[in-house]
Amino acid sequence: MTAAHPRARLRPARIWRDGALREVEVPVVREVAVTLRLNGRELITLLASDDALEFLAAGFLKGEGFVSRREDIAAIRVDQEHGAVDVDAAGVDPMAERLLERRAVTSGCGKGTTFTHALDALQARPAPPGPRVSVAEVRRLVQGLLAGSALYREAGGVHSAALATPAGIVLFRDDIGRHNAVDKIHGECFLRDIPVEDKILLTTGRISSEILVKAAKLGVAILVSRSSATDLALELAGRTGITVVGQVRGGGLTVYAGEGRVSG
Repeated sequence: MTAAHPRARLRPARIWRDGALREVEVPVVREVAVTLRLNGRELITLLASDDALEFLAAGFLKGEGFVSRREDIAAIRVDQEHGAVDVDAAGVDPMAERLLERRAVTSGCGKGTTFTHALDALQARPAPPGPRVSVAEVRRLVQGLLAGSALYREAGGVHSAALATPAGIVLFRDDIGRHNAVDKIHGECFLRDIPVEDKILLTTGRISSEILVKAAKLGVAILVSRSSATDLALELAGRTGITVVGQVRGGGLTVYAGEGRVSG
């Protein structure tokens, strides 16, 4: 027996079922340590799923302020065998360079790390007007988000993120860390010059302050999750003007902030 998904592996386990203990092999999601190097200098090691690493690296660098323009990135080299991504970039923000020693471990899965404080969201541009979305459209989008990960269906253990319009999902990524999944979306938009001002960011994880900051820096107006939001995230949402929708489960949802973009 082999795992059907390339990012899952079979591991021996014992399961209790129907009153008996059986030895089986179960699929588990692969987790890798990925070292990100910027212009030859080791920046950080991320724990992640081993796909779309070029988008993960680009999204992390853009979101943390190391680069601001697509043309600043000269090359991205992914070394799957040794778990490394090398990025050559010009115009690296010197302030971001000085923040190298200010790493803060976040509450994210997969040891999310940020070089900035949550209140630095004030430096993010205010939310654009964005789209308007109905409750029915939000529920359909979240259903699509939950159905999007074949890896989750086989092995569990991953979070998903997506970029969407009210009509449907445009980009989808999953990862062991909810921060990584969002960074992959950000990186793909950055490298492929995909407009985001009219889009919605979806996530399966809780909406903490650092996820709200990532949404603000991505430049979306609406952030949606099947989980709940934290108080600091909602404080930052008020300052940036982002609409926050959570607890999208069953037939209900909660609009925590920016209700003007959500209609019945």
